[in-house]
Amino acid sequence: MEMMEGDVMDKLEDMSSVYDFDPITGNIPATKVEITVSCRNLLDKDTFSKSDPLCVLYTQGVETKQWREFGRTEVIDNTLNPDFVRKYILDYFFEEKQSLRFDLYDVDSKSPDLSKHPAELNDFLGQMFCTLGEIVGSPASRLEKPLGGIPGKKCGTIVLSAEELSNCRDSATMQFCANKLDKKDFFGKSDPFMVFYRSNEDGTFTICHKTEVVKNTLNPVWQPFTIPVRALCNGDYDRTIKVEVYDWDRDGSHDFIGDFTTSYRELARGQSQFNVYEVTLLSFSVESEFTFLDYIKGGTQINFTVAIDFTASNGNPSQSTSLHYMNPYQLNAYAMALKAVGEIIQDYDSDKMFPALGFGAKLPPDGRVSHEFPLNGNIENPYCNGIEGILEAYHQSLRTVQLYGPTNFAPVVNHVARYAAAVQDGSQYFVLLIITDGVISDMAQTKEAIVNGAKLPMSIIIVGVGQAEFDAMVELDGDDIRISSRGKLAERDIVQFVPFRDYMDRTGNHVLSMARLAKDVLAEIPDQFISYMKSRGIKPNPAPPPYTPPGHTHHTQI
Repeated sequence: MEMMEGDVMDKLEDMSSVYDFDPITGNIPATKVEITVSCRNLLDKDTFSKSDPLCVLYTQGVETKQWREFGRTEVIDNTLNPDFVRKYILDYFFEEKQSLRFDLYDVDSKSPDLSKHPAELNDFLGQMFCTLGEIVGSPASRLEKPLGGIPGKKCGTIVLSAEELSNCRDSATMQFCANKLDKKDFFGKSDPFMVFYRSNEDGTFTICHKTEVVKNTLNPVWQPFTIPVRALCNGDYDRTIKVEVYDWDRDGSHDFIGDFTTSYRELARGQSQFNVYEVTLLSFSVESEFTFLDYIKGGTQINFTVAIDFTASNGNPSQSTSLHYMNPYQLNAYAMALKAVGEIIQDYDSDKMFPALGFGAKLPPDGRVSHEFPLNGNIENPYCNGIEGILEAYHQSLRTVQLYGPTNFAPVVNHVARYAAAVQDGSQYFVLLIITDGVISDMAQTKEAIVNGAKLPMSIIIVGVGQAEFDAMVELDGDDIRISSRGKLAERDIVQFVPFRDYMDRTGNHVLSMARLAKDVLAEIPDQFISYMKSRGIKPNPAPPPYTPPGHTHHTQI
């Protein structure tokens, strides 16, 4: 296991990436869900017997919008009510809109092996479009929808159930020490740290954990650490895990001490020595954690509220230079950000009614300034129907209010906090999207509101539009330094800020810009959601028992 000189040089070239590794974002492979398909009352295409149905699943690419075949179930002979046995296993990402299409075909028994030819050569029985979020976000993660696609015909219904794979919820905790490490420093001791990599399908390695540096010793004992099993081996217990040991250097040119390989299965056997560099595994344990999908399946709803900046710095909405300009042919940045985030979150809110607020405008009839007004003009009921309803109310407001100022965030943050404070039992979680063009005027009050909100079931997404300097927003984000107010630290990080300009696709492909924006601003939500539930000791409700189809009764043909 000695390393060649050239390898060591390559290693040093790679070191910058090891050093910059952020364990929080250390790309954890997606969790996986298993989709089960049943249908009821399919069309009958066969003259002499019932149809022989088969279901084909297509997934859609984000950029091209092309549909690609993902997989097919088995064929079930002679039934209009199939319960397919073969399941689809899909990677699930909360932060992406994962579009799915299910096509049903009646397989003609005379045809050769269907698996060898396009499904289209068979009789089409109907299709259904949905998102993966819609399936998991439905009650008990069971979605029932009518099949369509044949004009003038009722095609029956399709029932989809989602179940998270069990090994996706495990986390492993382990601790290592080492003994008589190689002296790398000219004067005596080393400052060792370990770096863990999981191997990918294509033979490459991805960094998944880095320990702390233990200063000035050749016999380090590192702190125990906990890591999701899927981050360590992507669910494959025999896949190689590579571990490297380095001597830390202030200038970032860390010296390579040595490496060894292992696997999850080997680690799970517990205490053992990796003879190569005297590294010893002191302890190893694994426990199953509640996941985001456990809570969603148990019925927790995510409430989405949007707050839009109506300050004068946006420019006069009737002019094309304004950030609020209504171009008849394309969405402005406010509408794009709202739609990008809203279209994903709406899958987790059963009634699709969303409060939408504005701030920084003078309202009719008397011209008073408000920092918390309903976009639909109805103080009693600020709810809009669906994302389209919010966009409509936003357009309506632009025609009736006068853009003014200053830019105060605290009122809308406190508005959502009041709702969140009323339901702290884990049945609801609130996500506030603030879209703004500018420099915040009530920084102290906003920090106070965020520190209070951090105790509640809520998260805040701030999207900055336009070309302003957003330095204050970066501070609110709290990724580098946890936000505090009057000496109180926020108990968890609940704010995610991004400037919209960073996501604009150079070729002007808005669909892509919106997908990138949503991916980034929503990626932290499941962890923020779990951190709230954990901190309050809230367990998910058990999902209702799985759906069992009523016994198939055979009717005698008349």
